[in-house]
Amino acid sequence: MSESPASVPALNNHTLGTPPGSQLETPGYDRARLEPAIVHFGVGGFHRAHQEVYFDQLAELGFTGWGVIGVGMRRPEMGQVLGAQDNLFTVVQRGADGSTAKVIGSMAEYLLLAEDREAVLTRLADPRIRLVTLTITADGYLLPADPGQARDSVFGLIVDALEKRRRARQAPFTVLSCDNLPDSAAATREAVMALAGRRDPELARWIEERVSFPGSMVDRITPATTPGDRDEIEEDFQVGDRWPVVTERFTQWVIEDDFCNDRPPLDRVGALFVDDVAPYKLVKSRLLNGAHCALGYVGYLAGHRTTDQAMADPAVADFVERLMREEIAPLLPADVPGMDPGEYCDAVLERLRNPCIGDRLARLCRRGSTKMPDYLLPSLHAARARKRPRTRLLLAVAAWMRYLRGVDLDGAPIDVQDARAGELRAAALRGGDDPEPLLAFTDVFGGLVDDTADVAAVRRFLADAFSSGRSLRSALRSTARPAEPPVPPGAQETHEHSGPHPNHDAAA
Repeated sequence: MSESPASVPALNNHTLGTPPGSQLETPGYDRARLEPAIVHFGVGGFHRAHQEVYFDQLAELGFTGWGVIGVGMRRPEMGQVLGAQDNLFTVVQRGADGSTAKVIGSMAEYLLLAEDREAVLTRLADPRIRLVTLTITADGYLLPADPGQARDSVFGLIVDALEKRRRARQAPFTVLSCDNLPDSAAATREAVMALAGRRDPELARWIEERVSFPGSMVDRITPATTPGDRDEIEEDFQVGDRWPVVTERFTQWVIEDDFCNDRPPLDRVGALFVDDVAPYKLVKSRLLNGAHCALGYVGYLAGHRTTDQAMADPAVADFVERLMREEIAPLLPADVPGMDPGEYCDAVLERLRNPCIGDRLARLCRRGSTKMPDYLLPSLHAARARKRPRTRLLLAVAAWMRYLRGVDLDGAPIDVQDARAGELRAAALRGGDDPEPLLAFTDVFGGLVDDTADVAAVRRFLADAFSSGRSLRSALRSTARPAEPPVPPGAQETHEHSGPHPNHDAAA
């Protein structure tokens, strides 16, 4: 991010205030009274637009004992900006009727893991730290095979800190994953216990008995901030923030009520504590994240580049809506408080259409080998098992396969960003309109290769729908034909995870 023009003071503690005529909101509490109680790994846009906002709201209510120490994972740029701004940053919420801006002051300190490992370990071992939270994306839960690298990982640090606290006879901290894994609690516990077990069985037993690993469901669309966003925010709100965050007004945080060392009163600021977070994650991941996957690949190949542009296309919008309402929602439970599938579909569609939050489709298309098995393919597997309609689900799978070739329908190159891009692209190119080389990756596609009718449907889509932009539009229009009435939500058991990836997912 570039420097702010001299006409607008750079954001920091000394310049903090509401400029004349600006609608900027600034912290109403004394930041000097913040007491760090949380270490958070993964300080990206989503964390700053989501968890930090909740902790800032707690401080506004007088709960200043829940300050955050942010730990960056790799790149130093964020720390450089936050350091110059005294860890202040601006969150801008955009809606159809305007925008609001709030300077967030809940981050008390920022450290970069690559440069400050010992300092991070010192903070984690401090008994004042009662909660460790994570937004490290799915890949962060894959432990390195090399013991030295594993020890230097996030989970290696957590184990080191818990060992220090055990030896000092101090209470442990709760470890709360805020990543969109199908079972974030299990993935976090497994990673910690695996490393602890390698090191010391007694330590592993202590962690098993004393440490809590609650799961959570987080939801807020947060596109990457652009230089244009920064300049517009600076002009509109007269704030010299070099790296603000732009997000939507909708936000949701559902947390399993399982804490071993005090619990932040997040329910006072809109978070929901529940006994079982699984059904909330199921509805959100299948509808919002599943729709994101389908919209990303279909919308991109239809020639669009942002979510709002794609949803302004009647053919694409109708495809996404009917995918959600007719093929995904009927597979979901209807008895989740506050998560009625029909109402949630309404909310998701409104959010995707928001012209003020045009998320880049290329971002939605990243890490398909992780996202598709977690978000969209489970609905396809469930629909197959129950003999439910799945034409649009199959079209979305074909769209991903076509995207993996690395060129769009006009022959322009696509930058396929995926940890497995090389092998998947090779299979996509080798197969052409035949999906079977890709379906041979059963760790991704499960048993879809054994379903003759569905394989034939994907093959037809690849050969016909994705031969040109006109053909794709024709295929999208054909999916708008009346389908059989959907089964009422909740009519089937749906709490299973049907995909082959039980633990890998991307942050929202």
